[in-house]
Amino acid sequence: MRNFRDYDIWKEAINTARTVYLITRLFPSHERFGLAGQMQRASVSIGSNIAEGASRSSPKEFIRFLEMSVGSAFELETQMMIAFEIGYVADEEKEEFIEPLHRLQKQIHGLIESIAHSKP
Repeated sequence: MRNFRDYDIWKEAINTARTVYLITRLFPSHERFGLAGQMQRASVSIGSNIAEGASRSSPKEFIRFLEMSVGSAFELETQMMIAFEIGYVADEEKEEFIEPLHRLQKQIHGLIESIAHSKP
């Protein structure tokens, strides 16, 4: 069994979720169960899927959870762009968030590729 706490991508996912919660607390109150809630759930899903996948015994299952994790990261990126477009997030804040999110997406994908091409 893998220890999810040892993965840098899990640590980055936790940081991403923290940042999302800090950003969304400034959204209008009527968004608490709308866009803010969606962004929070997507951000929590990234790290949660890494952790759950790490507990699986087969590489194939781990990859499946990593794919869900990267899917949540892309979902979160889309939601951040929507928040920016409707004026909930400033341009500087969006840029400071998107660049690390892109790195995280690439790192998760890199781990998927590494596991997929490793010998059993």
